[in-house]
Amino acid sequence: MSQLSPQKPPILPSRSQPIKFTQRPLAWLYALWKFSRPHTIIGTSLSVLALYLITWTGVSPLASGRGSWADLFLNAPAILPPLIACLCGNVYIVGLNQLEDVEIDRINKPHLPLASGEFSRLQGWSIVGIMGGLALALSALQSQALMATVWISLLIGTAYSLPPVRLKRFPVWASLCIFSVRGAIVNLGLFFHFRETLATGEAGGGILPSVWALTVFIIVFTFAIAIFKDIPDLEGDRRYQISTFTVRLGPKAVFNLARWVLTACYLGMILAGALIPGINTPFLVITHGAALLILWRLSFKVNLDSKPSIAQFYQFIWKLFFLEYLLFSIACLLG
Repeated sequence: MSQLSPQKPPILPSRSQPIKFTQRPLAWLYALWKFSRPHTIIGTSLSVLALYLITWTGVSPLASGRGSWADLFLNAPAILPPLIACLCGNVYIVGLNQLEDVEIDRINKPHLPLASGEFSRLQGWSIVGIMGGLALALSALQSQALMATVWISLLIGTAYSLPPVRLKRFPVWASLCIFSVRGAIVNLGLFFHFRETLATGEAGGGILPSVWALTVFIIVFTFAIAIFKDIPDLEGDRRYQISTFTVRLGPKAVFNLARWVLTACYLGMILAGALIPGINTPFLVITHGAALLILWRLSFKVNLDSKPSIAQFYQFIWKLFFLEYLLFSIACLLG
């Protein structure tokens, strides 16, 4: 008998007709908000704000004993160009991923606009194309550092989702894509951009120790996000042969690994707090210790047999990710 190849699961029908902006503008904008994956938009926005504040504490006149806090607000418009460019790049990356995962998302994330049918594929490709073009153009009009940050991020995001490369098929490469962009490329690239924008003639030098500390924290933290995000997507990933760590090791093993990786992040930052110059150590230690305790307390309540329970804890991890940018930048401002 000839061996039959496994059949691909049938494509599920979408649940509604595509929304047109001219007919239902508010519904279309809400679908666009979901398409942009709000938690990633918030994370990108906070990273730009935090790197501006952290860089300002190191290169502003106030950092060397001159100037005033008013300079912080006078220079605030410098945030807008990189923020818009990064947000456009963000939508391009997450949108491209959805365009290539429509069938999988109809199982794992049926609320997303392409999976639910609120957006057609043509609408999705149009949004992705416009946002990607804007990101490339806006960053090219700024510094070389911002241009490199955005262009490299989009290149990696494309390789992550788009065939024939589609690195998301491979758990190690998928994780590397996520934490290299979120951790190293964005943080270091934005620092170099803001240093060039804010620095006086006397400023310069290497990367600030505070930026290194935040970068290492975010790299390790986003690795935990990268492996945890696939736990609630086990069913769809297994059906479409996406070989994630969860598919290979099981939800419990990945959950425990992610929890210990996050623990290492917080303990490492608590220990580093005493070594980072120009930072408020008590504030850093107390806030990170409290975040770690809350993390462990809530982790014991997670039911790995319940997709909503897993998804809720995953969203909590993203909230910790958001909080880190705020806490660390405040610690630098108080230092």
